[in-house]
Amino acid sequence: MGLGVIPLKARSPLSAAALCRQLVVALIALVAIGGATRVMEAGLACPDWPLCYGTLLPARQMNLQVFLEWFHRLDAFLVGIGLMVLLAIALLERATQPRWLPWLSGTALLLVAAQGALGALTVTQLLRFDIVTAHLATALLLVALLSAAAQLLQPVPLGPRPRGAFWLTAVSGLLIYGQCIAGALMATQWASGRCLRLAEGCHWLSAHRALATPVAAVALVSVLLVLGLPSPGATRRLMLLAGLLVVLQVLLGVMTLRLALAEPLVTVGHQLIAALLIATFPAAALSLRPAPSPATTDG
Repeated sequence: MGLGVIPLKARSPLSAAALCRQLVVALIALVAIGGATRVMEAGLACPDWPLCYGTLLPARQMNLQVFLEWFHRLDAFLVGIGLMVLLAIALLERATQPRWLPWLSGTALLLVAAQGALGALTVTQLLRFDIVTAHLATALLLVALLSAAAQLLQPVPLGPRPRGAFWLTAVSGLLIYGQCIAGALMATQWASGRCLRLAEGCHWLSAHRALATPVAAVALVSVLLVLGLPSPGATRRLMLLAGLLVVLQVLLGVMTLRLALAEPLVTVGHQLIAALLIATFPAAALSLRPAPSPATTDG
């Protein structure tokens, strides 16, 4: 069986590819809600864990801040359930699924367990910046992993590939992930606000801004390479989306600073686009992988 190529007749009604796509959406929502929770200073709105005020649904204490933290935990719980279903599909249908799927789904399940543990530490350690950063880094890693799995479970797009496009796109994705972590380190220490208002902690903001230009440049070069040369149609659509997201992310970053973090929607949008970029670039890179030979596909 070729890498990621599954005969259509072998797919179950609940396909692994469809479940991976749904999990990517849920994880991106998780990142966005987590960003809103931080911006609204709701990270400790539920003072206990895993319950909230000792109950599954804190109706009496419910307000916007409690809702954000409570819904953030609910989304994480649903992602965990989805990953258990994905692992079950991978194991029960291992005769027709790629050999890597049980390992990938098992790894993702371990990561979401670590994510839950970090979430608990976020509360018990009172939003310690390194724990909050690790919490976000794990979530973004899950986004990339599940997006890559969804792409690998699709047939390899047919058509020519620009030379070097796969590696350049993959490197772009890694650079964007690193830039997201740098942004998380800045955000979890409230460095932007302290720098703009008190002229403190400006080295975090300066580092994030300095890295933004080369990372965006590499990402846009990979986009232009694919769009400017013959390449599969599915890849071109992904890279067009990636290019638009890079431009939008740069604009939102500039707006965030110009507004001095005064507009929560802009700040949350910046984190949402970051998660979308983390999902798009791995998928685009893997759509540029070489197509298997007929002998490999039939085998």
